[in-house]
Amino acid sequence: MKLLSWNVNGLRACLGKGFTEAMRDKNPDVICLQEIKMEEGQAASGLEGYHEYYYSAEKKGYSGTAVFTKTKPVSVTKGIGIEAHDHEGRVLTLDMGAFFLVNCYTPNSQRGLTRLAYRVEWEADFRAYLQALDKQKPVVLCGDLNVAHQEIDLKNPKTNRQNAGFTDEERGEMTKLLSAGFTDSFRSLYPDEVLYTWWSYMGGARGRNVGWRIDYFVVSDRLMPCAVNAGAYNEIMGSDHCPVFIDLDIQK
Repeated sequence: MKLLSWNVNGLRACLGKGFTEAMRDKNPDVICLQEIKMEEGQAASGLEGYHEYYYSAEKKGYSGTAVFTKTKPVSVTKGIGIEAHDHEGRVLTLDMGAFFLVNCYTPNSQRGLTRLAYRVEWEADFRAYLQALDKQKPVVLCGDLNVAHQEIDLKNPKTNRQNAGFTDEERGEMTKLLSAGFTDSFRSLYPDEVLYTWWSYMGGARGRNVGWRIDYFVVSDRLMPCAVNAGAYNEIMGSDHCPVFIDLDIQK
């Protein structure tokens, strides 16, 4: 089973930049999208053979997630059941039978770290949500988690320390998640490989590959033996992020 995750930075905009063609070419079984910035029905994906589920933010044109899956899920859950966190369309959970699929767009701490305190609160609540799911069956978490966990995960770690996405607090919260029964699939498979998934629009960063790895597939530890491969399609344009993927052999 191939699962793909992509922060499209506006699905309607991305549709005009080759989204449908790219997804047809890669033909994943599941497509998880973040920052769709739209409501269901405002645009058509152009894809056939997928069941489509959307979770839009209450604020128009902001945030939001969606999942397109060839296999109809047992159930779909919007949010994590905590009022303070469930207004921005950030977490969409599908019961896929063998595992829970959690598509997440983690809140950004923002310039000046104005939202860092909220981010830390979010992390604790979201981790508890994932752990509760994991007690029932394995979890596959994917999405833009808005953190570069290790120095290898961004081009300029020294000059970015304590900037949003690379604060000690955010990195520490990621460490807590990975110590709570979950594995960063790509880093586990390729511990020394440099790979980025987001590039600033400024300064020709993508052309120079001055980027960050902030998009992930994180899986329950017991599911990691099923991970055949994980990586990114950094040749696919259309957003300031590129898609990431995981190949799972659930029969293992």
